[in-house]
Order: sequence, then structure tokens, then C-alpha cells
Amino acid sequence: MARHKLRHDDHDNHERWLVSYADFITLLFAFFVVMYAISSVNEGKYRVLSDSLVQAFKQPPTSSKIVQVGNQTVMGAPAKPIALPAPPVPNKTTAEQAKKMQEMANQLKSSLDTLIDQGKVKVTQSKRGIAVEISDSVLFDTGRADLQPQSLQGLRAVAEMVKATDNLIQIEGHTDNAPINSAQFPSNWELSAARAASVVRVFAEAGVAPQRMVAIGYGEFRPMDSNDNPDGRAKNRRVTLNILADNKDEVAVLPLD
Repeated sequence: MARHKLRHDDHDNHERWLVSYADFITLLFAFFVVMYAISSVNEGKYRVLSDSLVQAFKQPPTSSKIVQVGNQTVMGAPAKPIALPAPPVPNKTTAEQAKKMQEMANQLKSSLDTLIDQGKVKVTQSKRGIAVEISDSVLFDTGRADLQPQSLQGLRAVAEMVKATDNLIQIEGHTDNAPINSAQFPSNWELSAARAASVVRVFAEAGVAPQRMVAIGYGEFRPMDSNDNPDGRAKNRRVTLNILADNKDEVAVLPLD
């Protein structure tokens, strides 16, 4: 008779959940160990903090200063007295320079008093130096840059006053806005620069060191008055002699106001 193979049914493992449970218990235990370690108080650090607080409360109170930070008001450190700088002591050299410039301005006013009374010359003094404004009618014919013979004596007198000094001298030519278009002067730039150069040449011939002087032509672009009327245009046609103060190392160019 043929043997029949016995068939054994496989049984399911009903205890596999124990593995997952054991892993869960292990993780839970590790979690509590970490939490306990974090919550433990460091006795050394606690003692240092305690000592610091005791020392702080033993010190005498100090006044605090309210400080405005943005839109918040906070208590800041006590204000410390600020030492104010001592007032500047007048420099002897500066005082001597100012006195020298004042004396020179007085001499110029005395020498040019007739033209000053006629309104043809104006002498002013500022921290920058002395400015002598001369109407072009005293020096030049209309549209010309050649000095009138009668103007040479006054210019040479001014040159005699300044040639013994070391001040820089800036000579400016100014015109009104009436256009000019000649072969010699295509525009007011050339006319104003040529007039300033004519005065510089007289000063150099009188003995003023050429390296101390500069000639500048501003044309009609720095008017003193309105060009809409004859009186204003007459004031704008001028030559200005700027005798600069202590400025050996400065560029002799008048800044814009």
C-alpha cells in the first residue's frame, strides 16, 4: 500500500509582539534617563550664581540713567561727567596775520578813498582775506581788455602794498550778460580772462612775484546784481582783487557760496 505522507500544519508565532514591546520599554527607559540628566542641578554653577547675587546686594546702590532706545526706555549705566575741551588759545601767528591783513585793508581804503567815495571801488575784509572790487569803467573801455592809462597809477599803488607780503593774490574778471562776438573775444569768457590777465601783468611789472598770482575769468556767470537794468549790469562789470589770508598751500580759487 502506498504510504501517505503526513502533512504537518505550520503554527503561527504568536509571541512576536514581545520583541516590539521590549524595544519600546528600552527606548522609554533611555528617554527618562536623558530627562533626568537634563533636569539635574549643577551644584557648582548654582553656588557661583548664589555668591554673585549676595555680593551684588551687599554693594551700595548707584544712580541709574534712563536711556531712550528707539521707542523703548531702558535703564542705563550712571552718567559719567564729560570733560569739556579747554577753549582754544589764540595762536600768536594767527593774531599777527589778522593784524597785518587789517592794516593792509586800512591802507587800501586810504589809498583808494576817492574811488570808494565815487562808488567805483569797494574794499571788504573777511576771514578769507581782502577783496578789492573795481568797476570796469575805471579800468577798461567797453569791450576792451587794455587798461586805461589813468588806471595804472592806482593799480601800481595796490601792487606796492602787497609785493612785500607772501599772500596769494587772485584776480578775477567779470562781465555782464551782454553778448560779445569779436575776433579777439568770441565770448565773455575770453574778455573776462583777458582783463584779469592785464591786471596780473601790471602787478608783475610792479614787482609782485608771479607765482603768487592767478588770473581767472568768470564771464557773466557770477553776477553781483541783476542784468535786467543798466545799474545792475554796471555793477556786474568788474575786476576783483582777492588778497588771500594765510594760504600759502591752498589753491587760490574762490568757492561757490
